[in-house]
Amino acid sequence: MIKTDLHIHTVNSVSDHDFVFSMEVLSEYINSQSLDCIAITNHNIFDMEQYLEIKNNIEITVFPGIEIDLGKGHLLLISSEEELSDFNGRCQKVSDRIGSANNSISIEEFREIFTDLEKYILIPHFDKSPEIEPQILEDLKDYIKSGEVSSLKKFIYRKKKDDTLTPVVFSDARMKVGLNKFPVKQTYLATESTDFAAIKYCLRDKNKVHLAYKEDHFQIFDNGQQISLGLNVVFGERSSGKTVFLDSIMEQVDNVKYIKQFQLLERDEEASKKAFTDMLSADQNSIAREYLYEFERVINDVNDIDLKSNDDQLSLFLESLMKAASEKENEDSFSKPVLFRENQFSLEKLESLEGLISSVEVLITNTEYKEVIDRHIDQIKLKSLVSELIETYRAKYEKNLMKHWVNDVILSTKNGLVSRSAATVIEDFSLEKYIIEKDSIRQFEEIVNLLKVPRRIASNDIQGFKMVADTSIFNRAGELKGILGKRESSFSAAFGKYENPYEYLQELKSISLLPVTEIHKYFVNIKYKILNKHGLGVSGGERSEFNLLREIRNALQYDLLLIDEPESSFDNLFLKNSVNKLLKEISEKIPVVIVTHNSTIGASIQPNFLIHTKREIIEKTPVFKVFSGLPTDKELVTVDGETIMNYSSLIDSLEAGEKPYTDRRNTYETLKS
Repeated sequence: MIKTDLHIHTVNSVSDHDFVFSMEVLSEYINSQSLDCIAITNHNIFDMEQYLEIKNNIEITVFPGIEIDLGKGHLLLISSEEELSDFNGRCQKVSDRIGSANNSISIEEFREIFTDLEKYILIPHFDKSPEIEPQILEDLKDYIKSGEVSSLKKFIYRKKKDDTLTPVVFSDARMKVGLNKFPVKQTYLATESTDFAAIKYCLRDKNKVHLAYKEDHFQIFDNGQQISLGLNVVFGERSSGKTVFLDSIMEQVDNVKYIKQFQLLERDEEASKKAFTDMLSADQNSIAREYLYEFERVINDVNDIDLKSNDDQLSLFLESLMKAASEKENEDSFSKPVLFRENQFSLEKLESLEGLISSVEVLITNTEYKEVIDRHIDQIKLKSLVSELIETYRAKYEKNLMKHWVNDVILSTKNGLVSRSAATVIEDFSLEKYIIEKDSIRQFEEIVNLLKVPRRIASNDIQGFKMVADTSIFNRAGELKGILGKRESSFSAAFGKYENPYEYLQELKSISLLPVTEIHKYFVNIKYKILNKHGLGVSGGERSEFNLLREIRNALQYDLLLIDEPESSFDNLFLKNSVNKLLKEISEKIPVVIVTHNSTIGASIQPNFLIHTKREIIEKTPVFKVFSGLPTDKELVTVDGETIMNYSSLIDSLEAGEKPYTDRRNTYETLKS
């Protein structure tokens, strides 16, 4: 197994931040991380002189490379050390064509510059911004077999997912003066060789890429400490460094969920009840926003329709039409041209297309339900869809601009003719628009009446608790005041029209303190509540239990979950039946690290990896040691090779020692018999 980082920056460029390269920092980084192989990949530039200097000063394998702005994304292109002069010349062509931070080269230019792509390793930003466009991935699919992802969670997800590129993570670090905290984002390859061909071969196979020397583990600290990608239990005596261990992870890893000791314990009942109510309110707003998303667009479509104004315009149109017909003799040379009676073109509304583009973008960028989405919809097809929708939007927008220009010509010409003619001008009126808007209001009222039908719009179970959201009609004006806290506004007049959706809408629009963007929330009442296993509202203790479960479940939005002694706040039955089960489920998606003194958590949960912390005083200074290993290992080991017995460490930390454990077991056996 070799450890690699194929994405390192050593040169300033127009696409990069200013920094001063340090050979000493690069050497320290390589040594501290025990790297076997690196690649120098600067933005749109290859500095051959510097590369040779690095190669001569670094003992490990150093490959020449370049990070190219290709289309709208970034692509790492790495070469073997052969034909270095040829590679330098090709990279110079990239530099010549990309002269500023916003420039890039096209796929055609890329192929023209590098011609024989089989000679290189190509690694695009795959699940990392800025991503290479799907069409470019498709065009280069014969040469691209691996893709760089931005996080631990994405690596785990992409490695498990079929029909996707082999995921890799690299530091993307600037080896600059003053850098003293090194990233732990490197990829291990299942080979003993740093030969270019061996590395290229490994990057084609998901089974040959890892985040640590041990499969299904990853390196958490730059001293080489590893933990499992699954469920990790941290145990040890009081003040032995368990919380220090969690805090260190928090400092080292980005996007971490940390549930601290006693964080969720209810101490002040009133404050806890208020916090719980605020949480329910936030969840209710989130559910309402999602449920009413399409209805909000309906409101936007009909919000500017004024039926009375439309009827008045129809009357004026008919009057002018009849008058023009009765004054046929007044026609003259100015009234005979077609433009004298020409109507302007109607502009196409693009709001629905904008909403569709936004919805597809949500599907692409959503991380919480990414696994579910990807099971049904291919990400490449989604990205292709959004690209086509954007092109459609651009075409329609351009057509609207042309119509707008023609309308200006029609209006100015028509005004000139009208000012010179004695003939009656027929009022501008679109009968098509009149009929469409009339029908839009009819459909709007049908939708509102359907929306008012009571229904359950959300129901989620979480270890015995049920989260439900129900809709109902508003029964009194006072209920409207609580939606946005607009208690200073009067809703009495509006509520009097509640049964007539269109008139109700007009009344809501007349309330000065009510934002137009919030009107859609006043048509149906949405209530969100948490029920216990008996279908009743939760008690104070149950609130704390639910909060813990909710915090754990929401951890899927993060790359790593840390929990410090959950047993400090909850009983063993709840921990065993609810918490353990949920943690096991979460650990299949992201790594979980739990600190505990409790055997219900520490042993019954059946962790993937054990971590024992120990505090020693060496020369009057406290030193924290970390021993780790598999639950089946006889010994736990530090990164320096020091060992302790697994059994004795566990039983001392989780059971207060072998004799108390045996005594308790005998007591239980006596009671049982």
